[in-house]
Amino acid sequence: MLESAATMRRMAANAAKEARAESDPTRLREATKPDLLTVAAITIAATVIGDFIHEALGHGGMCLATGGRPLVLSTEHFECSADTRLVAAGGTLANLIFAALFWVAARAVKRSASWRYFFWLLMTFNLLSVGGYFLFSGIGNIGDWTEVVAGWQPAWAWRIGLAAFGIVSYFFVFVPLSVRELRPFLGKDPKIRVGRARQLTVTPYLTAGVLACVAGGLNPVGPLLILISAAAASFGGNSGLAWMWNLLDGLRIPSSEFQMPEIERSRRWIIAAVVLAMGFIAELGPGVRFHGRPN
Repeated sequence: MLESAATMRRMAANAAKEARAESDPTRLREATKPDLLTVAAITIAATVIGDFIHEALGHGGMCLATGGRPLVLSTEHFECSADTRLVAAGGTLANLIFAALFWVAARAVKRSASWRYFFWLLMTFNLLSVGGYFLFSGIGNIGDWTEVVAGWQPAWAWRIGLAAFGIVSYFFVFVPLSVRELRPFLGKDPKIRVGRARQLTVTPYLTAGVLACVAGGLNPVGPLLILISAAAASFGGNSGLAWMWNLLDGLRIPSSEFQMPEIERSRRWIIAAVVLAMGFIAELGPGVRFHGRPN
């Protein structure tokens, strides 16, 4: 009888232990996957807002602040009556400021996985835009910061400086920071977290790139702008999203003790994405004209 009672107690203890393990959020996460349709929808919302920050708030805000008049706003360019160095720099400066704000916002969200991921994407898009513009301006002699340093001598030194700053900030600061902030969505299993990271980074990379190119295809400036701005800024500038998950291989970046719940299917995000994408393509794609061009 004593042995039978002891056996029953052990069985009950093991059953309770297994029940706790099965209800553990980490194990539940590792057995499920994020809803990729919702991930794509959140990406569309973040892409539209990120573009608006760069073009409208950045370039447009600096245009107004320096006494200029906004002429044209599109998904890929902004025209001001007075295209000064400050107007050219305004987009990147706005990206940097808002990236810091979204970083704080993401860390403040503790329960809603979709909202934290939304803020994480906004932070990442803005950071990659900053590093990407410096990098492209230095190496390719194109982009906003080419206009900022135009005429400054020696030109080769400024290009090297822009490229060096872009490389360091993009590859050694912004991408690693984004990966670290993504860890609460990945679980703790070393193998599973790499696959989850790939889903949560490659999906927005492709979604944002396609959206930017479709909207840019309607731009009246011409195909060169699509190639330089839409394709380069999205598929090129955001390329860190396509490979940053590789940084999770090994022990260089440890798992986070804090874990978020799963990103589940959300009709609200999907509906919002459809509405934003339609407006982004149909309205901002061809460009919005504010004033007539100066004579």
